[in-house]
Amino acid sequence: MENLLIENAFVVNEHRATNGWVMIRGERIAECGYGSFAGDRPQRVIDAGQKLLIPGLIDDQAHFREPGLTHKADIHSESIASVAGGITSYMEMPNTIPQTTTIELWERKNELGASHSVANYAFYLGATNDNLPEIRKIDPKRVPGVKLFMGSSTGNMLVDREETLSAIFAESPVLVAAHCEEESIIRRNLAYYKHLYGEKIDPELHPLIRSAEACYVSTAKAVQLAAKYEAHLHVLHLSTSRELELFSPAALGEKKITNEVCVHHLWFNDSDYRRKGNFIKWNPAVKTEEDRQALLQGIERGTVDVVATDHAPHTLQEKLRPYLECPSGGPLVQHSLTAMLELYKRGEVTLSHIVEKMCHAPALRYRIRDRGFIRPGYFADLVLVDTSCRWEVETPNILYKCGWSPFEGESFTTQVTHTFINGRLVYADGKIDTGFRGQALRFDR
Repeated sequence: MENLLIENAFVVNEHRATNGWVMIRGERIAECGYGSFAGDRPQRVIDAGQKLLIPGLIDDQAHFREPGLTHKADIHSESIASVAGGITSYMEMPNTIPQTTTIELWERKNELGASHSVANYAFYLGATNDNLPEIRKIDPKRVPGVKLFMGSSTGNMLVDREETLSAIFAESPVLVAAHCEEESIIRRNLAYYKHLYGEKIDPELHPLIRSAEACYVSTAKAVQLAAKYEAHLHVLHLSTSRELELFSPAALGEKKITNEVCVHHLWFNDSDYRRKGNFIKWNPAVKTEEDRQALLQGIERGTVDVVATDHAPHTLQEKLRPYLECPSGGPLVQHSLTAMLELYKRGEVTLSHIVEKMCHAPALRYRIRDRGFIRPGYFADLVLVDTSCRWEVETPNILYKCGWSPFEGESFTTQVTHTFINGRLVYADGKIDTGFRGQALRFDR
């Protein structure tokens, strides 16, 4: 089995940042260390030239739209974009056509992953008002979690029966990953603005319709249910300062109730609707600058647990529709790491926290086997980043099937140059091995 040495890298891993090296043998990391490599050199050597070396990112929330919505995206296209962005593993959502709400349909989606995914993959089972028997069948070693919509979104899977919500929290054999927005508040707000403006609602009103109150009320309810039933809850895409008050800054391993914040809520604020319009229309909505700053501070203070993408592409034609006809969501996997590194360069987040929240924390929260860290014996999922490379996001370099990005026109100063998955160099200097296939993630539960 041939060895590959990556040397002369600036390694950021487990809250340490210094020069170092990694030896890969087969699919896994054989050895790693700091300083200069002093052992027997293998034939295959990559001189990193002081590029940043980090573990492969693990995205705990992505929508790749397959099956049934492949005019927007598919597993192959979006896994390619993920790998180009440094994401080596992802967990994909169930609001496809058909919705992934039975074990049989979940198995079919795994077959799609094995056939088409360049990155490592796992798929959630979706909760509905009527599928508790399917939830009970979940194999915790293979399914990352149950996706629970406590607010409606693309492919409406809203669970709104109180007895069903209680049963899911009481009986789910895996963590409950919840989309929290209170539907009654959203409907009330929408009716108010329709009364004022009719059908001509401006996207700037989106954070007032899907308001901070709607987010807080729903998140508080989910936290209360999880505490009552001693369930594992992971609240997805927090967007407000007030929601952070519901979470503990304790170490991740000590928590049953955790959260995730997405890159777009850390980058954009509500003033950006004027220039971006529907292109930053997400659920939950991008909120105020105060909220953005609070989420960034939560990363440092430990009240934010995971940073992810909520990658959710729609076609350009769909995003150009009037507000009320335009679906929420946007593509992010190719640009999430570079955006976070730009925030680092602005002094808004540290390198160690980026690696902690995007690599280590998802691995720990989901108990993913042998991934998320640069450690001997772990899978060699690794990313090299040039931190002195200026480039602009524009149509020719966008890899999403939908062909657009909310970052279009943005200049970044870092770029992923190499991505290793399971020991294989899959992406290098703009070229990707499209024939490579990732592995299904396994969970130590």
